Amino acid sequence: MKLSERDKKHIWHPLTQHKTYPENLAIARAKGVYLYDESGKSYIDGISSWYTCMYGHCNPEITDRVAHIMQNLDQVVFSGFTHEPAVELSEKLIALLPDNQEKLFYSDNGSTSVEVGVKISLQYHFNKGDRKQVIIAFEEGFHGDTFGAMSVSNLSVYNGPFEGMLLEVIRIPVPNGNNTEELLSVLREICETKKVASFIYEPLVQGAAAMKMHDAESLNVILEYLHKQGVLLIADEVMTGFGKTGTAFASDQISQKPDIICMSKALTGGLLPMAATSCTQEVFDAFYSDDIAKGFFHGHTYTANPLSCTAALAAIELLQTEAIQSQIRQVIRYHEIFGEQVKRHPMVRGVRQCGVIFALDLDLDMSRYGGLRNKMFSYFMERGVYLRPLGNTIYIQAPYVIGQEEMNTIYEVILSLLEELPAMKMNQVE
Repeated sequence: MKLSERDKKHIWHPLTQHKTYPENLAIARAKGVYLYDESGKSYIDGISSWYTCMYGHCNPEITDRVAHIMQNLDQVVFSGFTHEPAVELSEKLIALLPDNQEKLFYSDNGSTSVEVGVKISLQYHFNKGDRKQVIIAFEEGFHGDTFGAMSVSNLSVYNGPFEGMLLEVIRIPVPNGNNTEELLSVLREICETKKVASFIYEPLVQGAAAMKMHDAESLNVILEYLHKQGVLLIADEVMTGFGKTGTAFASDQISQKPDIICMSKALTGGLLPMAATSCTQEVFDAFYSDDIAKGFFHGHTYTANPLSCTAALAAIELLQTEAIQSQIRQVIRYHEIFGEQVKRHPMVRGVRQCGVIFALDLDLDMSRYGGLRNKMFSYFMERGVYLRPLGNTIYIQAPYVIGQEEMNTIYEVILSLLEELPAMKMNQVE
């Protein structure tokens, strides 16, 4: 029996309605920018397997380092112990992060990095004797699936069944360069009438909101205002971190630095699950006390797993090489050229780009996970390209190591879809 058939018996897949989408493709191996299914067919991984494998799948500079350390060190409890990979990683990460970051808390994935950040922001005020329970977040933001992360997210398909059970969150529109004064007015009212603990935001790009991009200067203005009000700033860089916006972190492009930064995904180059939440010395000092109750009592069994730390060290070293930086610049240029080419197509409503992140909106209205979206996904896969449209948005976030030939293949398949889309839409019932 094929693996895809065996899969159906016991496995419950994420983000899947199994009754309407019963098949899951079995991937047998991955290398470089390619995924290979059990029949041997290859697919260019146009989204780096959810923005993780930015240095290519099974990059030997990462896998060899992990293979070496696993002969001597596997899992170590991180409460009461420490180890060289975790310490070295903290040194490398702090050197890479914005200058105000001083402390790191390790966890397991993007959602947990946000969960940690949100809890730190709430306990920070509690420890200082000023209990604050309100969080500000952007409309259409997505920060993860655990309860705290879900609370500060705003996508109904994820949150619907849990409304009324979540943290108190007030949502504001993203800054677009034209609504700064309006946003400041709204924030003044919120800060005057509510006890606001923190503001969480995806800097520059909202990933799950179909790569919605916002204005850096306007964002900086509202961050500066909130900082002056004593509101902790939490930058969710789970998707944007580690080079994707053209700088190590999106926060590098904004003058007002966050108090807390959440990171995961490309942290380990996609090899192993891991996350980190960084903070300023001031935030950490609110927990530093003779009173044990003021400590941060949060922990994960696999916190700072030595293998994950080693993978992250190798990935960070790769990111800082001139070879990878040159490839990032090349991918940015490829997208710029393609954007100019495709933006005038009659089926295209608009294009946008931030670093290696490229998004294209189709000039039609459709549901996020409906039948037409699934047809588009199948169209790409049949032609050997793995892209996951979000409603009418097609986005690309390919590995940094992708070559021009593979990049052109992605572009050509998208252009081909645009030509066939009118007939595809006509024959589709959503």
